[in-house]
Amino acid sequence: MNLNLRHAIIQNVSGNSQDELRDTIVDAIQTGEEKMLPGLGVLFEVIWESASEQEKSEMLGLLENGLKR
Repeated sequence: MNLNLRHAIIQNVSGNSQDELRDTIVDAIQTGEEKMLPGLGVLFEVIWESASEQEKSEMLGLLENGLKR
């Protein structure tokens, strides 16, 4: 992924409230458009990089369980 795209995505949501971030995520998931996947990936990257090892483990558990459905 191009660093300019990462930067643009982060700039686009920087300063958003939790409600605005939730709306962005929910909208991206509900529309199901492939073009939204890079943005969700960047948001996940931000979460992952700021997470503790325990939080990363919890996320991996959630992901693993979600993929079993």
